[in-house]
Amino acid sequence: QVQLVESGGGLVQAGGSLRLSCAASGSIINVMGWHRQAPGKQRELVASITSGGSTNYLVSVKGRFTISRDNAQNTVYLQMNNLKPEDTAVYYCAAKRVIGTAWNYWGQGTQVTVSS
Repeated sequence: QVQLVESGGGLVQAGGSLRLSCAASGSIINVMGWHRQAPGKQRELVASITSGGSTNYLVSVKGRFTISRDNAQNTVYLQMNNLKPEDTAVYYCAAKRVIGTAWNYWGQGTQVTVSS
């Protein structure tokens, strides 16, 4: 069983930065990612990264957010710069073993609030 433990959320003014971290227990997971869910909206994939370093981003965060991982520590990071009020959401770390399949494991979520 894989457990994902997130940290790093908080309150920041527009234009500010935050860094989220997610540590995974157990064996190395092939794909790790960050999703977010704002009130009244569906959960969406923000960014993902494979163990080989291939990344994908939601169009609205490209150029502002950077996902990275430390395979030795089994940890994934999301550096968020130039934050906007519309980035306000609960951010969830997720992981899966096989590309193209459903996400198998989820973290508990961390709140990110961007004030205008």
